[in-house]
Amino acid sequence: MGGKSFSFGVLSLGALLLAAAASSGDAEPPPSCEGVREVFQLRQLGPLRGIPESPRAGADLQVCTSKKPTCCTKKMEERYQAAARQDIQQVLQTSSAVLKFLISRNAAAFQETFEMLIRLAENYTNTLFCNAYKTMAAEATTRVQEFFTDVGLFLFGTDISIEEFVNRFFDSLFPVVYNYVINPGLTDISLEYAECLRMARRDIRPFGNVPKKAIGQMGRSLIPSRTFLQALNLGIEVINTTDHLHFSKDCSRALLRMQYCPHCQGLTLSKPCMGYCLNVIRGCLANMAEVDLPWRGYIQSLEELSSTMAGTYDIEHVLLNFHSLVNDALVQARINGPELSEQVNKVCGPPVRKPTQPPGCSFDQNKDNKGLKMFSRDSEEILTNRRKEFLSHLRLYRAFYGGLADQLCSTELAAADGLPCWNGEDVIRSYTHRVVGSGIKAQSSNPEVKVKGTDPVINQIIDKLKHVIQLLQGKSFPKYEKWDLRQTGSGEGVDEQISGDCDDEDGCGGSGSGEVKRVLKIATSGMPDKMNLSDVKQIHQINDGSTSDTTGVGCTTTVNYMIFMLISLVTLFLSLL
Repeated sequence: MGGKSFSFGVLSLGALLLAAAASSGDAEPPPSCEGVREVFQLRQLGPLRGIPESPRAGADLQVCTSKKPTCCTKKMEERYQAAARQDIQQVLQTSSAVLKFLISRNAAAFQETFEMLIRLAENYTNTLFCNAYKTMAAEATTRVQEFFTDVGLFLFGTDISIEEFVNRFFDSLFPVVYNYVINPGLTDISLEYAECLRMARRDIRPFGNVPKKAIGQMGRSLIPSRTFLQALNLGIEVINTTDHLHFSKDCSRALLRMQYCPHCQGLTLSKPCMGYCLNVIRGCLANMAEVDLPWRGYIQSLEELSSTMAGTYDIEHVLLNFHSLVNDALVQARINGPELSEQVNKVCGPPVRKPTQPPGCSFDQNKDNKGLKMFSRDSEEILTNRRKEFLSHLRLYRAFYGGLADQLCSTELAAADGLPCWNGEDVIRSYTHRVVGSGIKAQSSNPEVKVKGTDPVINQIIDKLKHVIQLLQGKSFPKYEKWDLRQTGSGEGVDEQISGDCDDEDGCGGSGSGEVKRVLKIATSGMPDKMNLSDVKQIHQINDGSTSDTTGVGCTTTVNYMIFMLISLVTLFLSLL
């Protein structure tokens, strides 16, 4: 396969004969096979000892047949056929390299960002316990870690239930809350009593509707994000499959005839006619062209899903505000403590305690915050903008599979318009056969390649694309709207949040909504050594467009939100460099 840099005017003796014979359409055989030997050696197609010194009869040839003397042998023909397959595979891989890199790079970047968000959300939740519920922090941290491990497992493909792992978190949290908030004592409750509390949580409902709200928010944010990641990985699989397409015997013979049979006549610099090239490549890539429609649907569905992932149910917003939901749950349990104690006594009896007490908070709140400064920015735009940027580039490849054969012929394989070209038998001025379209159906009238049926590997890829399109369109998503009780807030109209470790004078007021929608203004000073930021004021945007000024532990956890958000901004920004 000659490179584009070769000129038809710089030719060996065989190529000069090509030009002389172009008008008559009858190229003469070369007087010597030296030019063929040189190209054969240059492309490292095999040993030179089997190449004739001068043209000979080619009665043993199966594809590059000619009535004229030839420089090819049957062994050379086999080498040329293998080379033709390798050439077309290399061209396919080169043509898809940028697309493959685009998808794989972004798949890795999104996964890394999701991992970072999970770590940050876990840190925020642990910080909530360390700042506002210190006595239970050591035990709660274990439950928090288990919960966010489940979040990561689900997000990256493990078949686990969101409803179940959210409920499991609140089940395991209830004994801790009972022990330190609802009915605190000098010693811990026994393991058996804690198990009874855990089993009874869903009936007693100490946290009100907060667990259901958490299920709804997690379902409507994690499932689309998980599907988005799965779709990107499938895109990589599609490209890897088509990069290593299996070519039929008839296609291999057609490629040989198009690319290397002219060498047998000494025409080592000739290129196929455009129409001839299109017929051969469209025939060889007929199955690949069938990927065109589902590939277009795949990209369109990615765009549609992405447009629904921003806002309240964006994974970034939901994960980084999970600590607020936990705070709402703890406040509800504290407010309803006497009533909950009575219910617990009916189900599990009076508390049975053991003479042990856990250590205080061991979570390193300053581990990731040293040397960082806080600044104002709507952090929820990070993932949204990244998705928009990625999809704007991916959109350019919507017609990649439908137009691949045409692209290969026009940019890599075929001769330029107006130049003499190879038609599979001789050098001519123009190709006269009918040029067929792309796809399986169009190949019935292909004069150069016989296409027999469909490729099962390509069919499998098409089926996977169709399936992921359904997922991207949300047709297989569980309906979590029923769980999302947005009016839940902090429970039964609770205006103030009360923890087991401080009173109102200590600044334990909290946000009634349990969500941090947008931080409009925040201090720009450096990070203190300790996370005691109760004197920093936050202005939160609330539903009616007004603002409220809150101070205290609720504010502290929100400040921590912005501190860790800075880490996400810096990390993601560096990954884009």
